[in-house]
Amino acid sequence: MKKVLIDLSVLKHLNCGLGQVAYNYAKYFEANAKHLDFEVHLLVPKLYIGAFGNDVFYHQSKELYTMFPSLLPKFDVWHAIHQLSRFKPSRKKTPTILTIHDLNFLYEKEPAKIKKYSQRIAAKIRQAKKIVCISNFAKNDVQKHFQTKKPIEVLYNGVEFMSADVEKRPAAVTSDRPFLFSIGQLMPKKNFHVMLDTMKLLPQYDFYLAGKDNTDYAEMMRKRIKEEHIDNVHLMGEILHSEKVWLYNHCTAFVFPSLFEGFGLPIIEAMFFEKPVISSNQTSLQEIGADHVTFIEHFEPDYIASKIQSAISEFTEEKAQSNRTYAMSFSYEKHLGRYVEIYRELLNN
Repeated sequence: MKKVLIDLSVLKHLNCGLGQVAYNYAKYFEANAKHLDFEVHLLVPKLYIGAFGNDVFYHQSKELYTMFPSLLPKFDVWHAIHQLSRFKPSRKKTPTILTIHDLNFLYEKEPAKIKKYSQRIAAKIRQAKKIVCISNFAKNDVQKHFQTKKPIEVLYNGVEFMSADVEKRPAAVTSDRPFLFSIGQLMPKKNFHVMLDTMKLLPQYDFYLAGKDNTDYAEMMRKRIKEEHIDNVHLMGEILHSEKVWLYNHCTAFVFPSLFEGFGLPIIEAMFFEKPVISSNQTSLQEIGADHVTFIEHFEPDYIASKIQSAISEFTEEKAQSNRTYAMSFSYEKHLGRYVEIYRELLNN
């Protein structure tokens, strides 16, 4: 049988967005590989060798392979599930699928890294037989900055439908007060600091913010929280999946003021839990949120607070059901079913 390699090396960052995407890919092929007419090979960190059943084949994502890709076996199709993976096929002629999530580095990195990442992605685009972007915004960004004439398919991300049965209340949530929730790495592009002054105007709510917080930006927020006595804002750091489910399931609303998103997965996850979603209208978020989101057009605290209050007070059972139905249209079955079709198209060629 022919062999398809799917690069899931980003599983080493399981708790980040891409790590969760890779995990859901692996779970899909664990369940479906035995029914396919090609072999599924997964490039994974050592920890995950054998973790997804016996119907897939495993290859350890060793650092050595980034320097000497010729040491890897030969495959008939290679799928790079995100644009910055350092792994590549052992043969230059191997048909490659490149999935591009975003070009955020263009807006947040220093010139030397912009040049480095741009060169890496340009090389991957030249190599790719098939290019897929996760939103029309990402596609337009790629065409603008890399000016490729290759066709680009837009395939929205899959969303994990999380069961409330696994929820676990985080130890950090010690009050039964109503609360707002958000999640993401604490970095300037996420724009979470606008919630500090906003929450001063919403003393009836707590705001729980989950995500990697070992950054200067997070330290700035912690300092402001302490010095300005913003007692209803809580930085939680990285949380467990079960805790994330609890927070989605029990929050009053989900607030996402991000400035740069290739897709905006958390707003769809919040919709799945039938919550009102308040989001910035930046980059891909208006495209993905459509008419299911209350959008913020600027970041004055009074304005944000009023939009949050309106979204909550106007949220109906009908809107809740509409949000959930919309979220379920982003299934991994649909998302990866299309990729299986793409694999077959390249294998047959």
